[in-house]
Amino acid sequence: MQCHRVNEVLELLKPYWLKNKELSLMEVLALLSKESGFEAPLEKLSDEVVIYHLKMDQTEEGAMIPGIKKDCEDDFQTALLKARGLI
Repeated sequence: MQCHRVNEVLELLKPYWLKNKELSLMEVLALLSKESGFEAPLEKLSDEVVIYHLKMDQTEEGAMIPGIKKDCEDDFQTALLKARGLI
């Protein structure tokens, strides 16, 4: 795992783990796995699932999904022109 991803996981994990102080790290990962709907064994849990779930945990209800927001255009015509590569 690259250094920036390690830092990102640690930064995202801290507030989540503080909400569940009584749990060990493995219990926190198991809880993340359960909440995200990941049904495979815990050792198959990818860092992408952990990062995405932690990001979604910190967003407000009804907020736009992180990663999609950067591509969102309020104006349909602008979005269409960008999709066609004209802008």
